[in-house]
Amino acid sequence: MEELIPSEWFTDLRWWALLGIVAVSMYCLMTGADWLVDGASGLARRLRIPKIIIGATIVSLGTTAPECAVSVMAAWGGKPGLALGNAVGSIIADTGLIFGLGCMLVALPVNRFLLSRQGWVQFGSAVLLAGLCYGMWQRHGDEAHLPRWVGGLFLLLLGAYMIVSILWSRRIEALSQTGDGPNQAGANDREAHTRRAARLLGLVIVGVVVVVLSSHVLIESVTVLARRMLVPQVVIAATLVAFGTSLPELVVGMMAIRRGHPDLLVGNVIGADVLNVLFVIGASAIARPLPIIEPGTRFPEIFLYVHLPTMLLILVLFRVFIVRAVRRNTFERWMGAPLVLLWLGYVILQFVVASGAVA
Repeated sequence: MEELIPSEWFTDLRWWALLGIVAVSMYCLMTGADWLVDGASGLARRLRIPKIIIGATIVSLGTTAPECAVSVMAAWGGKPGLALGNAVGSIIADTGLIFGLGCMLVALPVNRFLLSRQGWVQFGSAVLLAGLCYGMWQRHGDEAHLPRWVGGLFLLLLGAYMIVSILWSRRIEALSQTGDGPNQAGANDREAHTRRAARLLGLVIVGVVVVVLSSHVLIESVTVLARRMLVPQVVIAATLVAFGTSLPELVVGMMAIRRGHPDLLVGNVIGADVLNVLFVIGASAIARPLPIIEPGTRFPEIFLYVHLPTMLLILVLFRVFIVRAVRRNTFERWMGAPLVLLWLGYVILQFVVASGAVA
């Protein structure tokens, strides 16, 4: 993304021009999210696939692909350590901030068949990542890294995950036709039948591109404005930059709720978490082995002592909420509060650690 839209484009602009760019990019962000949600929900109806599956595969793959590209380019460019922190931080933001906010706004629906499967894939991939990181650290100490064979393993698991997701969607379709499935197919809109699946998929792709590009422009513009207002660089790094990586998923999730498709938010969060491990870290590790300990910093073990424990804690809590939600057939709105609080605590801790690093 930095190659397509360099940050240097924004540094010399006047403040009123930056404000104009912020306003335009916010409008484009909302419009692109509208297209993405409409295309994804229409595609789900057209193909008779549950929206949670569309969210966990097509939507999450689209919103995660640019992040994967950034991480791979960072690894090739000699900054492989960014990939791990970027992916794990996104998991924390997706589950804590995005799902938490969505859960607080509306009682999110439950698809028992898929949450009992996709949810375990989400949790299992994160536990596998943490186990490999701690195992490598115990074995190699400060020189611990994730080698290329780990990246290959993750990409193989990614392929298996996508295939199994398709098989699960077909299983749900078969169950819905017999009336035994958890989500029976209702009467589809006549408009959804007349639209072609290719056109709907194209609408999803265009929506993803607009969302990703406009979110990047928005964050770059706001960052330049913050610097001119003498906001400390450490605050910008701990807030705007970290928030910006999850902005596409956040906007798409909130728009899905607004348009009456909360299933997309649930699927997008679960799918994005899986892809951040198997896709982002897998492809980055193939490009170059990823160091677990960040040398040359005041707190080089931050990934092991802060990032991974926070990720595991928030996913364990999410797993507990899934079990309860499956029993009650809905996510209760109070469940969002502890997830958002955990994310806020993580951001504050990041700020404290970063402040200590530059003190």
